[in-house]
Amino acid sequence: MNLYTNNCSALICFFLLFFTIQASFAQIGVGAKKPKSAKWLFDGSREMLDEKWTYWEGPGLKASLPIKWQLSEDPVHGDLVLNTFDESAANGRYGAADIVTKEKYRDFRLHIEFLIPKKGGNSGVYLQNRYEIQVLDGDSTSHGMAAIINEKAAPYHVYNGLGKWNAYDIQFRAARFDKQGKLIERPLVTIYFNGVKVHENEHIQQVWGGAYSGLDGGNDGGKGVTDRPGGLKLQSEGHEVLYRNIWIENLNIKKSNTDF
Repeated sequence: MNLYTNNCSALICFFLLFFTIQASFAQIGVGAKKPKSAKWLFDGSREMLDEKWTYWEGPGLKASLPIKWQLSEDPVHGDLVLNTFDESAANGRYGAADIVTKEKYRDFRLHIEFLIPKKGGNSGVYLQNRYEIQVLDGDSTSHGMAAIINEKAAPYHVYNGLGKWNAYDIQFRAARFDKQGKLIERPLVTIYFNGVKVHENEHIQQVWGGAYSGLDGGNDGGKGVTDRPGGLKLQSEGHEVLYRNIWIENLNIKKSNTDF
């Protein structure tokens, strides 16, 4: 009787642990469900695109509202997804037609999914409209897929490949400044790529790409980061890269730790 009871207790504990782990992983990777505490940034509708996003008014802007990015059919599931192609950015015009959220952020947890239909497809996810997490087929360097741009490469084998959905799950802590506005800690980030942790508590050193890349890109060669919050930006470089299932949760990360 005791043995039976102990076995049942162990079995119950196992299933409780299993479902806890399953619930945890449901928030990471392709198809992750938005928790109640998070907000949609793109749910597949044109209404949300126009409500939440606008063109980034950087020095390279060539596009004009309304946003010309189109909703395309998901080649995998048939739903509507966001297509980065914009005529204004054709032939790789840098910063010509990037879109950015109207809301600006400091610390946050982000989920975003992307699909690259053609070889060499190129876009980018910019945290705070400053720090690019690369989206680039065929490149495994520190300028390539899932890299913290120009600083740290990610394991390329985690990429699901052309024509398949991929996911970034990102927890970000903004740069910290003292009361006089002096930088005292660089921004910190942890990133899961398709459910695999590829960057853990990495300090981002600067904004890369110059003034055309994002906020503070033109300040002291990208090292002059300021305390302004910034939106989430998606890059258009004349390629067709698809995005879907984008949600974000505002956080207040007091300690220097973004691991999750």
